[in-house]
Amino acid sequence: MPQLDQIISDLEDDKNSTMRIWLTAMPSNHFPVTLLQNGVKITNEPPKGIKNNMQRQYLKMDQSKLEDSQKPKEIKKLMFGLCFFNALIIERRKYGPLGWNIPYEFSTSDLDISQA
Repeated sequence: MPQLDQIISDLEDDKNSTMRIWLTAMPSNHFPVTLLQNGVKITNEPPKGIKNNMQRQYLKMDQSKLEDSQKPKEIKKLMFGLCFFNALIIERRKYGPLGWNIPYEFSTSDLDISQA
């Protein structure tokens, strides 16, 4: 990380540079503060609320896959249940492990795997 910080500070000295750096990182205590202060931060978080989460999941679904199945009515009901469960788990994050024996996040990738 110190090397990355030095490279970025060297680039900042070059006022004619039109180069941009795109970094993807997990939260870390070792991440250089100067990069955080000088950078534009973008986060990808799920929408707030069960209704918004459900809409996001439905927009991602391949409708032709649902219609082409042998039992489209049953598959649609099953997908509704999975999407509803996913939305509830995402919304429950704000309460932490309260009421859960083992904290578990049912993420979007878990939902995708369940749909397969």
